Amino acid sequence: MGKNSLIGGSIWDEYSQKVQDRMNNPQHMGEFSEEDAKNRNAKLIVADFGAESCGDAVRLFWLVDEKTDKIIDAKFKSFGCGTAIASSDTMVNLCIGKTVDEAVKITNLDVEFAMRDNPETPAVPPQKMHCSVMAYDVIKQAAAHYKGINPEDFEDQIIVCECARVSLGTIKDVIKLNDLHTVEEITQYTKAGAFCKSCVKPGGHEKREHYLVNILAETRAEMDREKLKNATKSDVAFDEMTLVGQLKAVESVLDSEIRPMLHNDGGDLEVIDIQKAEGKAIDVYIRYLGACSGCSSGSGATLYAIENILQEELSPNIRVMPV
Repeated sequence: MGKNSLIGGSIWDEYSQKVQDRMNNPQHMGEFSEEDAKNRNAKLIVADFGAESCGDAVRLFWLVDEKTDKIIDAKFKSFGCGTAIASSDTMVNLCIGKTVDEAVKITNLDVEFAMRDNPETPAVPPQKMHCSVMAYDVIKQAAAHYKGINPEDFEDQIIVCECARVSLGTIKDVIKLNDLHTVEEITQYTKAGAFCKSCVKPGGHEKREHYLVNILAETRAEMDREKLKNATKSDVAFDEMTLVGQLKAVESVLDSEIRPMLHNDGGDLEVIDIQKAEGKAIDVYIRYLGACSGCSSGSGATLYAIENILQEELSPNIRVMPV
């Protein structure tokens, strides 16, 4: 696919040099036969996948050493645009040398990042990202064929953003943990919706079951219901809460009991993590901010006061750990 076959120079300029090189000179295009596999003491695996959004399709060929499950060589045949060729070539390059189980962990985002000239600049324009997201699915097909299982056995979560392989559970957790209010914030935190944008709202390149605008609205409504319920009374002990519940409970106590005191001295703190430790201990990791970050009391009286209040309000098993 040459430069002249694109709609215009402005679109061509949005492709990385790596993508342009692989469009015109793919390194792994071709196929293997059963004879090739026999000559290299390997098992031949052939898998197909097509992207309904743009009519592209890819056929993946693996030569797998059955003693080690390692992919000793791979090729592809792509039936589609230059972006599909470049991404398929990159995907194959990432597969070679990995075991089948390692290859299944390759995501579409891994492929896109491998095609970038620099980490900050996308490899393809957003309107063409949907043509480069077949990697994960065809790898999953090949791995399932090799293992003799259903391809869906590799998928244990509902995937909302195919481009970045972001699940529904991840998006909802990120919204709750970071109190997100916009789709743009979701994209900033997870990369969901950053590429082809089909998952952002209805009317994109491809019809989706879940859209970010709906997930955001539903999750915010769920958060409001939880807040109302917690404002009344919670019947769940702190030690038995989910991580999200524990974070909310700790933040609530900090807002009402601790932060006003710190703000008076020009300081603040943030909760970094909550982890279960040995025995019944629950470690709350915090970081001091502002004036508190350099205050000697940060590891003395102030720390003791924070820990004491959290223990009284939430659980005697809480330990506060400054980082």
